[in-house]
Amino acid sequence: MVSSTPDLVSAPLDAPSTPDTAPAHVIADDAEALRVAAALAAEFAADAATRDAGRRLPRAELDRLSASGLLAVTVPAEHGGADASTATVTEVFRLLAAADPNIAQIPHSHFVYVNVLRHNGTAEQRTFFFAEVLAGRRIGNAQSETGTKHLMDYRTRLTPDGDGYRLDGTKFYTTGALFADWLAVLARADDEKLHVAYTPADSPGVTIVDDWNGMGQRTTASGTVRLDGVAIPADRVVPHHLTFTGPQLYGAFAQIVHAAIDVGIAEGALADAVRFVRTKTRPWFESGVATAVEDPLLVQRFGELDLQLRAARALLAHAAAEVDRAAADLHDGTAATASLAVAAAKAYADRAANEISSALFEVSGTRSSLDDYNLHRHWRNARTHTLHDPVRWKIQHLGRAALTGTPPPRHGLL
Repeated sequence: MVSSTPDLVSAPLDAPSTPDTAPAHVIADDAEALRVAAALAAEFAADAATRDAGRRLPRAELDRLSASGLLAVTVPAEHGGADASTATVTEVFRLLAAADPNIAQIPHSHFVYVNVLRHNGTAEQRTFFFAEVLAGRRIGNAQSETGTKHLMDYRTRLTPDGDGYRLDGTKFYTTGALFADWLAVLARADDEKLHVAYTPADSPGVTIVDDWNGMGQRTTASGTVRLDGVAIPADRVVPHHLTFTGPQLYGAFAQIVHAAIDVGIAEGALADAVRFVRTKTRPWFESGVATAVEDPLLVQRFGELDLQLRAARALLAHAAAEVDRAAADLHDGTAATASLAVAAAKAYADRAANEISSALFEVSGTRSSLDDYNLHRHWRNARTHTLHDPVRWKIQHLGRAALTGTPPPRHGLL
């Protein structure tokens, strides 16, 4: 069931969308994935500002994304997928985020929970769910909770009930849930260990509430999911706690996708700043030049911002390569190296997204602050998305590794 909060929603809500009856395209390889992502990004960029201004949820755009086959690129080759590299997935998200970071963030958890199935699912679970993903079905998250002691204090319960389980709890920040065919719900079983329960989004007892009213990422619909006695068959439960019993790349993969979104936001902001200064900004009267692009102080500032973006992209690419390298030879050392590389990329991308989206106004002038242009969406998106998890702790782990060789923790956020 989908409900809405009228005073927070500016557009009427429909039932969660499902892909067209025609099967989704199956992408063959990494090169095709990048071509498709670039083409879709160009489409999505055209109306990004309008969608944000009116909080128009991107249902049609997500259906295009599903039909394109991009959501299935990490399905293993033996199941019919492209088995794309982390480097490719990272680039796909960067391209989409530069166009519209809302659309890029919505399938983040889809990829994360496909990854969970790859590593912890049974053969039968992988066969079933990979076929769903290849058909264009979307997975949304029901992971985080509010009002608890801390991020890892999960209260949602998975209780034995006959041959299966009963699921009860309330989730927030459920990005992708409103648009999903399946929900991946993180819950504790009677032994207090974490599991992922996969349930259809329209299951009896599931209520999806579009009550997200963040200042940024406005069209992600990252609101509430209520779970009231949802029946879960035993074969739809995956033991998430096993992820962290040895060297793992679960956290590195999830975090590098977030970093890619931040780099994309920075890139979109700088591109809009360039367009605005070229076409609308007047030169400062003291500069003695005819156009703003000739102003030496603006040239200097754009050089600094371009340098920052180049560094963010380079760190992102390096981190993706380290994750792929570790995936090919996974042990404690390679996993730690990959996690630290991703931590560095994420910490720098956080800074780049926030600083470049703020500097947009500095270089563009007063007129750029008008709602008519909605350029402030870049800063609102950056400031909101980078709150996902604190980079100050990533820098702590980088510092400990540098000084004492202490490996990073295995908790899924590094």
